[in-house]
Amino acid sequence: MSRRIEPLITEEQIKARVKELGKQISDDYRGKDLLLIGILKGSIPFLCSLMWEIDNEKLAMDFMDVSSYGSETESSGDVKILKDIDASIKGKNVLIVEDIVDTGRTMNKLLDMLKTREPASLKICTLLDKPSRRVCDVKVDYIGFEIENKFVAGFGLDDDQYMRQLKYVGEVIF
Repeated sequence: MSRRIEPLITEEQIKARVKELGKQISDDYRGKDLLLIGILKGSIPFLCSLMWEIDNEKLAMDFMDVSSYGSETESSGDVKILKDIDASIKGKNVLIVEDIVDTGRTMNKLLDMLKTREPASLKICTLLDKPSRRVCDVKVDYIGFEIENKFVAGFGLDDDQYMRQLKYVGEVIF
């Protein structure tokens, strides 16, 4: 089956929105330690761009690898933790950085797990949000862009591991 990609969010739009999010996060965490937890692999371009826009000398990062898709285009609902964070988050301000929040299943499981580790605060920042697809009640604190129910790739998001390198987000047309 042949696929093509139609641009949805441009590189310039992403850069401008990440700058705005960085300022908001800087203001919200001024004078506080902040740990960014990037969700591999899709969050890497967003996390790096965002990190450079956050004005906070007490900024650290860690990563988790979580899967609920496999090679499918729909979440299976079976959330697997493939790599956990390395350090304790007890008493720390934690911001989960994700490429997309869709059904909310993955984020719901992550929140439940991380809350048991007693962070001082626990919030979510996502590049893309698809609230129309929610099956779990998840509050996203910082949203880059709200999108309709489309299958997208680019800027870290993939189509079966391809297209992550694109500097924009596009809709995958099947």
